[in-house]
Amino acid sequence: MSDTYIIRRRITFYGWVQGVGFRWRARSAADRYGCTGWVHNDYDGSVTMEIQGPEEAIDSVILAIEKGRYIRIENMDSRRLDPVEDEYGFRVR
Repeated sequence: MSDTYIIRRRITFYGWVQGVGFRWRARSAADRYGCTGWVHNDYDGSVTMEIQGPEEAIDSVILAIEKGRYIRIENMDSRRLDPVEDEYGFRVR
């Protein structure tokens, strides 16, 4: 990821996103596309993810999540954050 412009986004997903393997699919896709960050369930039934990597890789992760069985993303709120230095891996919280 050294020659590519790295961004970080905090994305909250709404819809049928808890209890359907969303977080595990997010981790798998983030690992596949070389992104770092974390994902966790929120108390209101949404899922929040902070993801860092090239924008194209982040888009690929979101598309991979959407293809999951039983997952139905109805809405997303996204905002850009400053990248986190020395972050390794993607965690399920």
